[in-house]
Amino acid sequence: MRTKCIIVDDNPKILDLLTSYVGKTQFLRLHATYTSILSLMQEMDKLEPDVIFVNTKMSGVDSITFAHSIRKDCKVILVTDEDKYDAKRYGFPVFDYLLTPISYQEFYNVTERANLDQDIYYNKINPLGRVKHSTMWIKSESKYVQIELSNVTFIEGVKDYVNFHFANTNRPVIALMRMKKIEKLLPEEFVRIHKSYLVNMDHINYVERGYVIVNGERLPMGLNFKEEFMSHIKVTSAV
Repeated sequence: MRTKCIIVDDNPKILDLLTSYVGKTQFLRLHATYTSILSLMQEMDKLEPDVIFVNTKMSGVDSITFAHSIRKDCKVILVTDEDKYDAKRYGFPVFDYLLTPISYQEFYNVTERANLDQDIYYNKINPLGRVKHSTMWIKSESKYVQIELSNVTFIEGVKDYVNFHFANTNRPVIALMRMKKIEKLLPEEFVRIHKSYLVNMDHINYVERGYVIVNGERLPMGLNFKEEFMSHIKVTSAV
């Protein structure tokens, strides 16, 4: 999934420019465009944008009302022609700003940081801290990679990196990410068995003598994680 963007601008040239920038950026998707804040606010309840671009020179902006209509995890990026930018005066949370005239490189840098701020790209978190969908985007070296979570057999932590291992290939995908972060963002079928391993319960072959065999790989089970892990195993009784 890509980051959903909304653009609010009554300047046709800026609106067209931002629309073209979103279209050429792989990890962004244009959700909607508006020429007034009021129009956006009337439909905000049914929208779930990840990023909103707002022109600071638009008329009719009630910043307090607008602030209450924004989800806490939604990032507001202001579009302004003011060199002396002051986010505090707008009355709603501001992630960053774009100074006109806007170059694509500047646009890319700001939107990339908006995604990096979430640690893992484009994932909606439910109240229990688990992702709701079956894919996630991560940054691996210089590439953005979409991970099909059902195909992940286990995740291995190595210092500040994690290796995603898959059922259909022997080549892992490496990402700069800590195990504690990734653990909070995974579906319930992923369970910690060791300080260095998270396993997908759907790919476990068997458990034996302190080891978990996942897709043919023999992984150690840490004593501190054994009780929690075993609580996820439901043995079918023959009685």
